[in-house]
Amino acid sequence: MPIRQLPEDLINRIAAGEVVERPASVVKELVENAIDAGARRITVSTAGGGVDLIRITDDGHGMDQEDLLLSVERHATSKLSVDDLDDIRTLGFRGEALASIGSVSRLSVASRPPGAETGLCVVVDNGRRTGPMPQAMNRGTAIEMRDLFAQVPARRKFLKSTRSEAAAITDVMKRLAMANPEIHFILEGPDRMASNWPAVTGEGALAARLGQVMGADFVDNAVPLAMARHGVVVAGMAGLPTFTRANSLSQFYFVNGRSVRDKVLVGAVRAAFSDYIFRDRFPVVALYLAIDPAAVDVNVHPAKAELRFQDQGAIRGAVIRAIGTALAAAGFQASNTVAEDILGAFSPPEMAEAPAPAYEPAIGLNDAPRPPSYGYRSETAPLHLDRSPGRLAGFTEPSARVETFTEAREALDYPLGTARTQMFDNYIIAQNDKGLLLVDQHAAHERLVYERFKAQLASGPVASQAQLIPVIVEMSEDDCSLLEDAAAELERFGLYLDRFGPRAIAVRETPALLGSSDIEGLVRDLADGLSEWQSAAALTDRMEAIIGRMACHGSVRSGRRLRVDEMNALLRDMEATPHSGQCIHGRPTYVELKKGDIERLFGRSR
Repeated sequence: MPIRQLPEDLINRIAAGEVVERPASVVKELVENAIDAGARRITVSTAGGGVDLIRITDDGHGMDQEDLLLSVERHATSKLSVDDLDDIRTLGFRGEALASIGSVSRLSVASRPPGAETGLCVVVDNGRRTGPMPQAMNRGTAIEMRDLFAQVPARRKFLKSTRSEAAAITDVMKRLAMANPEIHFILEGPDRMASNWPAVTGEGALAARLGQVMGADFVDNAVPLAMARHGVVVAGMAGLPTFTRANSLSQFYFVNGRSVRDKVLVGAVRAAFSDYIFRDRFPVVALYLAIDPAAVDVNVHPAKAELRFQDQGAIRGAVIRAIGTALAAAGFQASNTVAEDILGAFSPPEMAEAPAPAYEPAIGLNDAPRPPSYGYRSETAPLHLDRSPGRLAGFTEPSARVETFTEAREALDYPLGTARTQMFDNYIIAQNDKGLLLVDQHAAHERLVYERFKAQLASGPVASQAQLIPVIVEMSEDDCSLLEDAAAELERFGLYLDRFGPRAIAVRETPALLGSSDIEGLVRDLADGLSEWQSAAALTDRMEAIIGRMACHGSVRSGRRLRVDEMNALLRDMEATPHSGQCIHGRPTYVELKKGDIERLFGRSR
């Protein structure tokens, strides 16, 4: 078959296939044009999921007749002052949007620049242009697209349901609103619930816009990011490790004001949170990067949704450092959604109907009235409690020392308050000046030991203590071989062991941080890990996993009864240790119930 030149309308439709993937693509391109035009108020109206109608109006600069006619031509743009694709400082720059949209729909573009008495309108009906014609309108631009892919049925049949297409448009608008808090965005139409994101400026504008789009819960349970490193500025907000989601749909990435999807950024966020959350949970982040436009290629994808960094290592390092610093500054803070989940688990007891009062003879004048019975035992009746050893079942015995009023008042000023008692030999009940705290002693101490391990490893090998008598652990030959091969590497972590016959390991020294831990359980756990990691060479890359296993075995175990001074010491250590709001598995270490929350449980709140 000979080579032939394709007709202009077919060329436009092929180009439209790159730019116009679905109605959301149309919204993205046109709203980006409005942003580049300096608009401060942008209204988007849709019908039929954007297939039947998309109308976008803005109060930007507008276009005169010459620019209006050029705007619907291919490869025509006002976004490049010079022919330099290495210095892109605008959102839309390809000059394909209006021409491509007009080739697969009925498109009208009306615009009025400042100083003009009236606006002008151009119509492009599936590639055929008419106009310009005068049109009364305010300053700015109004673009209306109808019947997308009406004459391209092969494309239209691959669109999803009206609800799905409308949801995709909402997602695009959310990202554009998050990237431009100074612009007022309105999204409306018969196919959706209206969204209104008023413009916010000044200090705290970004947090306010994120609260509008992502919800107040995110802002209340996130830490601000602020880091400049290697020419990369990182800003935004990252959710606390206990504020997570089951998927990555609540992760948003912006580079130089452009919403993007990039594996480098996703991997950096995953690495930054890997020490704090469950493997199957995803952090919530809104990450903003500002870098030299010449150091990033934004033209590697037709929709400009993907990009390529010149120095991926610098980007990754800056993101990890920014998130790590912010989480460290948060200290022991945990998300308040944990307390809300706990409150939701409470329910008022089902009150049994009171029995009818039994007949009693009338009280004589000389009879002393008896107090009503409320189910309490009389003072003379013996009170049968669990007295082994002198304590209520499930609770520790109160401290023998009585606190003075001043001491009790000062203790309440601590963020995690003062310990009042221990419940079920694992949960510390504490009180501060705001409410009540429930602390998981094992999870909290596990994080404390883990952080101390990391600090010691950063300065050299972990300190060890010799066993008076080596601990002999009998295991399978395969497990013994794995531990023997890894013995030299495990010495960095303060664990010294030797092969003791074909089916046993002798543990001679253990990390001093672990104290009198379950040595046999620790060795077996490490053997399981080595079997999973396949080789001892992976130990260097698995440092966090190794010290995590050690910390788990060296922490205060569930079921251990603590004295009040031990409980308070644990609370003070938590306040002084970063990331102590969650254990190494990502679970919260404490729950705080405000006084108002407790009053609400009893119906006392107004």
